[in-house]
Amino acid sequence: MKQFLGAVFLTLVQFVAAEEPREIATFAGGCFWCVEGAFLEQGGIISVTSGYTGGEVEFPSYEAVCTGTTGHYEAVQIVFNPQKISYKDLLITFFKQIDPTDGEGQFADRGSQYRPAIFYHSQEQKKIIEDLIAQIEESGFFQGKIAVKVLKATDFYPAEEYHQDYALNNQEKYKNYKNLSGRAPFIKKVWEETDFFKKYIIKDETQIPSQDSLKKILTPLQYDVTQNAATEPPFNNDYWDNKQEGIYIDIVSKEVLFSSKDKFDSGCGWPSFTKPLKQELIVEKEDNSYNMKRIEVRSKKANSHLGHVFNDGPADRGGLRYCINSASLEFIPKDKMQERGYGDYLYLLKP
Repeated sequence: MKQFLGAVFLTLVQFVAAEEPREIATFAGGCFWCVEGAFLEQGGIISVTSGYTGGEVEFPSYEAVCTGTTGHYEAVQIVFNPQKISYKDLLITFFKQIDPTDGEGQFADRGSQYRPAIFYHSQEQKKIIEDLIAQIEESGFFQGKIAVKVLKATDFYPAEEYHQDYALNNQEKYKNYKNLSGRAPFIKKVWEETDFFKKYIIKDETQIPSQDSLKKILTPLQYDVTQNAATEPPFNNDYWDNKQEGIYIDIVSKEVLFSSKDKFDSGCGWPSFTKPLKQELIVEKEDNSYNMKRIEVRSKKANSHLGHVFNDGPADRGGLRYCINSASLEFIPKDKMQERGYGDYLYLLKP
């Protein structure tokens, strides 16, 4: 019996340990069908639930909320994996579904239950929200201030079953409603045709320096590693035994590539990681140099040589070992990330 209970306990522990990281985001932007629909098939999202929040009545019904007397907002609550999608990315998706200047409702939906609001679940989320709103206002694209309220998250009550996954279960009705309410035309004209966020907020200002510039910016070793695929000596480089919390960025493009959470001591003498921050940030290619068959790892944006990936990493963490040259990286410690402009990545270092 003890052995059986021990096995059950071990299985539960392994299940909990293997469960992916989770955070919560809560957005209100008019009819929850339309807001929910934008997130249903987005990568990194674990669940999306339509519901009611911000009011004073417990367990409100749809009919009660529609009277506008309960104080609730129609909202969606999103459970997501912050290692696969950032809170800021979710926030941008939310804004692209609404008219942020209309504080009295959204499109054809009028009334207090349809007011736009963002409910933050941490001070970190609040900071990201306020920074993004400030950027939108400073762009000068919209006249006046953004009318989206920023509120502390309160009790969230899931809506009735027939409201859940409405965009998937009632595709034709959903499409018609989104069009006729004025939401779809607004999204197309204001957000999509202007490419607002790419133009005003998340402009890709990364310019990879020329080879001549890189020779001046980088040390000879950094240049030789990143540009000529050289290898630095093991046990004699900056980060092989670095145990500080922080992030590792591409020395050329300054893009975040790895987190200290995924670093481990492989005994090889070079920094080793179980995975990159996001797979799309790197390029893997066959490398047959020196009569060996290996998989080279390069940064996608700068095409910097980083190192190689092997199949001898920790089995309980995916089994991979990204063996990376310190010379291709710059380490940003946790307490310097905010001032260096990497505050959005602090979520990576949460316990």
